[in-house]
Amino acid sequence: MSNSLISVQIIPKTERVEDVIPAVDAAIKVIDDAGVKYEVHPLETTMEGELSTLLAIIEKMNEKMVELGCVNVITQVKILYQPSGITMDTLTEKYR
Repeated sequence: MSNSLISVQIIPKTERVEDVIPAVDAAIKVIDDAGVKYEVHPLETTMEGELSTLLAIIEKMNEKMVELGCVNVITQVKILYQPSGITMDTLTEKYR
């Protein structure tokens, strides 16, 4: 069972505002390529997995933004670490 949930919001600094959405899409693709469970929400994406794995994904997301030509990146992160195990469904099942 996963021990962490991490919600991440990537805000890349691009030369043109129109370039932000493709950059965010590329960041989400980094998550998808990593093979962890995730959900995209309007203001952030939540991942489920092992803490060290998820933090490494966030590092790759930031590196991808620089590869795409972003001058810098603001990354906002929320972490729920629960060694006994945690899933997104555990926290949201009553709302579904």
